[in-house]
Amino acid sequence: MKQNPELESIELLAKIILTAARTAPKGKGIDDIVTCLLSSEEKAELASRMDELSEIKDLKFLIRDAKNVRDSDSIVLIGLKASGVSGLDCGACGFVACKEMLDHKKVQKEFLGPQCTIKYLDLGIAVGSAAAKAKDLCIDNRILYSAGAAACYFKMIDADVAMGLPLSVKGKNIFFDRESTR
Repeated sequence: MKQNPELESIELLAKIILTAARTAPKGKGIDDIVTCLLSSEEKAELASRMDELSEIKDLKFLIRDAKNVRDSDSIVLIGLKASGVSGLDCGACGFVACKEMLDHKKVQKEFLGPQCTIKYLDLGIAVGSAAAKAKDLCIDNRILYSAGAAACYFKMIDADVAMGLPLSVKGKNIFFDRESTR
């Protein structure tokens, strides 16, 4: 008899979750989404980097989130590596024209910006699709700015901006009653 065999399925399910991110609709059909499935060693490194970023930025909630990453069974990262702009001159980025935004000096902190807002929307749709697929598969999850920020800041993912999605298959949702910290 094999006890708790569901724990063996997490890598396959994580890949299915990333498939949902990949196939999510993209503005003008251009796919600038980057996905990563971290190994257990990379997951531990990410959690340590989140602790480090907490000290750098004096954001205590990153410590709480790092614990969630450590306690998760797996984590995926979904990011945006913008290849350009939508060319709509929509103004959502704060500039009158796409060219003006492109000519503006980029700022590199955790994330690189500004970027085309349509690209940010693509990332949001991809991340939302992944979280929804995880829930469809009965995998507890939580979208974490903190995990994506640390992954970008420490160059663990080749993306301009990213979000982390830790995944958990436990009897109790580890992301539900987290201690609140600022």
